[in-house]
Amino acid sequence: MKKIKIGRALTGLVAAAFLCCGTAFVSLADVGQAGVQADIQSCLINSDKNNVTVKISSTANMEGTDGVLYLVEMQPYQSNLDGRTDFAAKASPSGTVTFTFPLNRNTAQDRLFSKFVVAVWDGAKYIEVSKPHYITNPEMVASNTAVFNSPLTKKGLNIELNMLGDAFELGVKHVATNIAFHQILGSGIDYQFDGKTYHFDKNVIAGYDDTISALSGKGMTVTAIVLNGWNDKTPNLLYPGAKKTSKAFYYMFNTATQEGLDETRAIASFLAERYSGSHPNYGKISNWIIGNEINNQQWNYIGPRDITSYVQTFQDAFRVFYTAIKSTSANDRVYYSLDYNWNNEIDNKLKYGGKAIVDTFNSIANEQGQMDWGLSYHPYPCPMTEPEFWDDDNTGLVKNDFNSPVINFKNLTTLTDYMAQDALKSPTGHVRHIILTEQGFTATSQSRGNIPQVQAAAFAYSYYLVDSNPYIDAYILSRQVDAPLEVRSGLSFGLWECAMDRGDELVATKRRKIWQVFKDIDKKKYTLETTEFAKSIIGIQKWSDVVPDFRWRSIEK
Repeated sequence: MKKIKIGRALTGLVAAAFLCCGTAFVSLADVGQAGVQADIQSCLINSDKNNVTVKISSTANMEGTDGVLYLVEMQPYQSNLDGRTDFAAKASPSGTVTFTFPLNRNTAQDRLFSKFVVAVWDGAKYIEVSKPHYITNPEMVASNTAVFNSPLTKKGLNIELNMLGDAFELGVKHVATNIAFHQILGSGIDYQFDGKTYHFDKNVIAGYDDTISALSGKGMTVTAIVLNGWNDKTPNLLYPGAKKTSKAFYYMFNTATQEGLDETRAIASFLAERYSGSHPNYGKISNWIIGNEINNQQWNYIGPRDITSYVQTFQDAFRVFYTAIKSTSANDRVYYSLDYNWNNEIDNKLKYGGKAIVDTFNSIANEQGQMDWGLSYHPYPCPMTEPEFWDDDNTGLVKNDFNSPVINFKNLTTLTDYMAQDALKSPTGHVRHIILTEQGFTATSQSRGNIPQVQAAAFAYSYYLVDSNPYIDAYILSRQVDAPLEVRSGLSFGLWECAMDRGDELVATKRRKIWQVFKDIDKKKYTLETTEFAKSIIGIQKWSDVVPDFRWRSIEK
């Protein structure tokens, strides 16, 4: 999120979906005298890894049908059963019905990415009597079942590869890197997937290999942000009808056509396999973020859509990535990301509230097959041009309730309290994984000039808030070195200052106060000493007075 404009909170525009946990029955109104309702309760790969079992509950008056319940396979881009006569399985109607059928893994008939519906046959056509449902345990077939590598601390940084030594000295545990989804196809690497051969750009992939292996090879947990830019050479990766616009940096992934689905799942599977950690020269990605700040179409453009249609389209693509990743590395984590506009800057056409995105995404997943999705969040100060977040409630945009226009570090527990609700927990009943992957504090102010001490104080306070919150797994600070483009916009986020006479090239020149604070903040021996200076800047006597459940309370004087 760069240079987000703060506007007034719009009211009455958030069409949040219900946080329902169950799947609604679909009534059959057009099957003659028959009245059939079906609810798919589970859709799971069996322990043999070769078959799928679907369990449904139903009420069935089969008059007007052939007396059989059919389970029909659909592709993610298909919305009806027009013209279909095939089926994956069939059964006699009863209150509880079980269907079992082959997965056909790694063949042209692979069903891993498919969705399934219950239907009846009225003598001329299928009529759906359930909502579609996907396989929800793709991790069952994963070859990599290694546990997730949880670092010792939550400290992360967006780093420059040519400053890896500095990052290692700083003790960085989490790092993020972008993957340009639209630039991967090309030549030089052939990849077989479900009976087809796909071609990847050898030079582009070599660049990712070098970066990811260098980072994970140093023991850092790597988070990849997968971004779909515009590329005239890869039209199948662009959503049908989406127009190129100067107002958008990235675009919606395309799983709405056969060609788009085939290429998207092949690329997703290729990336998941290559960066599974099985080859040290390629490296290991552990966290995958699909898209960026999806509540603002500037980063995920498709064109004006109501929120339900928009989130359904995104989730269709997200699920392809999720399935590809989890079926390769069972314990990798998959996220979508939001900026800090929780109930703010909403038009319900191109911009949506983060809260409404979460609710709608969860509601759709409840109906179509819940996943272990996570949330990547960006709690910048409000406004971003001033580092002090502790007074952001003065803007009127930061409040301590679920309807707060903005959620950032000032009211961070509002986010985790919201995500801790039972209706939003993962399928295993745990609070979903939350990581903070893009946020920073400027060391310059348009009114005050250089304020590196305030920048360092803001980082110290924010890190303690995250470190003491059990529901946040990682905090990746932006950034190691100032970016000249950002500096010219009044945003000096770096631990290092940069040369301003080298165009947009990032050349580090001088460490700031925040560098030492960052280095020491997660070390018990030094943390309170290195952050002592910040108390007078913030106006506090003790960290435990302003940090809930402060981790270092027992050693605080």
